[in-house]
Amino acid sequence: MNNKQLERWSPFILLVAIILVWEAITRGFGVSEFIFPSPSRIWEQTMEFKYIILGHAWRTFWVTMAGFGIAIVVGVLGGFLIGSSRLAYAAIYPLMTAFNALPKAAFVPILVVWFGIGVGPAVLTAFLISFFPIMVNIATGLATMEPELEDVLRVLGAKRWDVLTKVGLPRSMPYFFGSLKVAITLAFVGTTVSEMTASNEGIGYLLISAGSSMQMGLAFSGLLVVGIMAMGMYELFSWIEKHTTGWAHRSSQG
Repeated sequence: MNNKQLERWSPFILLVAIILVWEAITRGFGVSEFIFPSPSRIWEQTMEFKYIILGHAWRTFWVTMAGFGIAIVVGVLGGFLIGSSRLAYAAIYPLMTAFNALPKAAFVPILVVWFGIGVGPAVLTAFLISFFPIMVNIATGLATMEPELEDVLRVLGAKRWDVLTKVGLPRSMPYFFGSLKVAITLAFVGTTVSEMTASNEGIGYLLISAGSSMQMGLAFSGLLVVGIMAMGMYELFSWIEKHTTGWAHRSSQG
């Protein structure tokens, strides 16, 4: 196996090693499944409750995608506004940074009062926790455009709007896809947290139910499913980025 193949398969090799060590420790030390279940026990309960898990997973997935979709729209528009104007950057960016520092779980009780228990709080929590990275990266991509390039385009007759839309936004695409890969994992966190306190469906609700009934294998199965969904979306955005912004990687290497 050459270095390139080793690099490609290294995540799977590491995952298998972790599972084997985990299984050996839980079996060797006789750790109770109510405290820390072994991988084999987690797999058993995953198969036993697979249809229940799939139902909750589907609910968490589409709710997360709804909140994430709103985050993309708001993040791109907000980033475009902040990155295209020094005044907007100076006025809005500090406030957004302060807002991002607030724990989003604290918003869930407020959202429940406003929208009731169910889909609304979960969608909005996913949105609130994931729009900031998108907005910041779009704004950064626009704000870091070389002044010399903008001056040349202005001399050639390009207007400010033309510079932003035809040069600024394309140059922001690597930043955009980088932010998507971060934001999608945060969106799943937001949905799961909301479901744990304000829903009767979804993986978050499953985690609470499994924990209260001492079915720790099922709880770990829920965590595993969330991780798989987040990683799947991460890899999807990585694939799209590779096939749409390859020019950026080539130029940076050059």
